[in-house]
Amino acid sequence: MLEIRLAQATDAATVFGFICALAEYEREPGAVRVDVPTLARQLAEQPPPFECLLAEQDGESVGLALFFHSYSTWRGQRGLWLEDLFVLREHRQRGVGSALLRRLAKLAHERDCGRFEWSVLDWNEPAIAFYRALGAEVLDRWRICRISDAALERLADG
Repeated sequence: MLEIRLAQATDAATVFGFICALAEYEREPGAVRVDVPTLARQLAEQPPPFECLLAEQDGESVGLALFFHSYSTWRGQRGLWLEDLFVLREHRQRGVGSALLRRLAKLAHERDCGRFEWSVLDWNEPAIAFYRALGAEVLDRWRICRISDAALERLADG
């Protein structure tokens, strides 16, 4: 039976394993800089910088949805931002991803969020089709902007 629960600090190693597996899937295996102690500390913070749902099948963790709150100035409401969704390859096409997204939609509704949003890589056609089938609108006009590492330092020093 599939169960979905909020991750605790004691789940940091499991969350880390999923993060590494997702980085591998997204062709960025060397990009992971976080470690298990950092995740454990962050999951224990009040409030935590992120929350995470774990999907468990017969006691085995098979998927994760890592999320946090955003804010819409136009709506004047919090939103829910899904940072990462990942299901182990051997458990895909079994309803795990849609169960995680349904639970997140329920949380967004319970928390009076005006939006539930995430990004998807443009080459990930299976994910795009999956999201559209669930009713998600893929916003082609919007582009993500990112400043990090040395560029972030340069801008901050400015």
